[in-house]
Amino acid sequence: MALIRIDHVPETVKVNITLNLIVPEPGAVKGVPVRERKALYLLHGLGDDASAWQRFTSIETVASAYGLVVVMPTVGRSFYVDQPNGQASYTYLVDELPRYLADVFGLMPGRDDTLIAGLSMGGYGALKAAMLHPELYRAAGLISGVLSIDILEQIPQGSLRAEMAWCFGDLDRVKGDEHDPAVWLRRASRNPAALPRLYVTCGRQDELLKMNRAFADECRSLGISVEYQEEDGKHDWFFADSALRRFLTTVLGPLPSE
Repeated sequence: MALIRIDHVPETVKVNITLNLIVPEPGAVKGVPVRERKALYLLHGLGDDASAWQRFTSIETVASAYGLVVVMPTVGRSFYVDQPNGQASYTYLVDELPRYLADVFGLMPGRDDTLIAGLSMGGYGALKAAMLHPELYRAAGLISGVLSIDILEQIPQGSLRAEMAWCFGDLDRVKGDEHDPAVWLRRASRNPAALPRLYVTCGRQDELLKMNRAFADECRSLGISVEYQEEDGKHDWFFADSALRRFLTTVLGPLPSE
């Protein structure tokens, strides 16, 4: 198993950020070259970075079993959006990062071999990528995701509200604009067959449970296929670890070792 850390300055983000990769050994993928391997873009939450999934979950073991190249970018607390200050974390995720991986490593999986998943804030980023660029991904896993913009409107005055305004602009106007998942869903409902497979899961003791239920209901009302699962669990890494495994087994089949 190759664990690779890259520090680079993307043109879209304009600051040095860390990118972590998990690359299974050739024997684990029976000699399949890197350019032809399946890839999973795995997105961190608000308080984490590119190392979080490796530190707190079993993703290395799972990646080896499936022969997955796992791509874990760092975007700070940007919510994976193109910010008013010019730091374009979303464009980095869906455009510059795939090109960078192709140029540096020859990693060029097609749509059928590309997955994306994220936790909390990362669920928001994975949803946006799946909705706005469905041609890139076979499936998207939204784990305890921030799947509604309403939560931003509820933030009281203070440092967090100022920080979110730095990401999204005027929070009083964010509903119904380019950052609103409800807008993405309405657009996607015009051609739901083009969307990646959507997998949504949340813990029953998670404060975001009501939001995730409402999102799944809205998908169904718009004719968008969604696989929704609830399990006992909180907004923590114990739930995220098991949820990621469930997503991957749902999309890729049982772990080869099981």
